[in-house]
Amino acid sequence: MTVKMNTQYGLISINNDVIATVVGGAATDNYGVVGMASKNQLKDNMNEILRRDAYSRGVVVRQIEDQIQVDVNIIVSYGTKISEVCRTVQDKVKYNLDSMLGITVDAVNVIVQGVRVLND
Repeated sequence: MTVKMNTQYGLISINNDVIATVVGGAATDNYGVVGMASKNQLKDNMNEILRRDAYSRGVVVRQIEDQIQVDVNIIVSYGTKISEVCRTVQDKVKYNLDSMLGITVDAVNVIVQGVRVLND
């Protein structure tokens, strides 16, 4: 599936894997985020943090008419304020999609799949 935008010059189609890479990079760049998690851990048989090349398993992009919604599945570090981490992920994902791809997102839903204790 792709996100499609009509411009004065023609149609622009952006693949979901490209969007997932931008979203995953934006999400994991925030303080308190350990990494991305799979959107369907039972089906994917994954309980670990996704690598950069597998971010598409942790991001769901939906386009309903002219509205674009993104679901981001993350794992946060123990001891951080989860609501604040989620808010910063939402802000950064919206900003990066707008500045890098020109996509205006109507909703960024952050799903916390787990909490990890980091050993220093």
